[in-house]
Amino acid sequence: MAYKGNNFIVKLDGTAIAGVRSNEIQSGADVIEVSSATQQQWREFIAGRREWSLNVSYLVMASTGLADLLTVGTLFTIDVTDRTGTVTASGTAILKVCKQTATRGNLVQGSFQFQGSGPLASVSV
Repeated sequence: MAYKGNNFIVKLDGTAIAGVRSNEIQSGADVIEVSSATQQQWREFIAGRREWSLNVSYLVMASTGLADLLTVGTLFTIDVTDRTGTVTASGTAILKVCKQTATRGNLVQGSFQFQGSGPLASVSV
C-alpha cells in the first residue's frame, strides 16, 4: 500500500508545522573516485560523507506571519511522524531559507529550506 502525503507530518522542536501543503525530504552522499590496480578503463568510486535536507511549503498563518522570517539561522530538532504520532526519523537542522509570497487576492504562501546538521536517524518504536 502506498504512503499518502497527508500522513507525513514534520515537527519542529516537537510542534507540527501548521498549514503544510507539501514536504520534500532528501538525503545524499558524496562519491569519491579511487584508483584501481586491476581496472584502468573504468572509474571506480566509494561512498563519502552524507547529507540531508528538507523543504516545506506551507500556508502562512496569521498567528505566526512574518515572525517566521526572523527564525533563519536557528537550529531545530526535526521529527518526521505519521498521523498516529509515531516518529520515524529525527535529526537536527538549520533553517537556511524562509520565503513568503503574498499575492493580492490569494492566501500568503511560505516555504522553509532546512539543511541537516548531523545524521537523520531512523527512530525505532
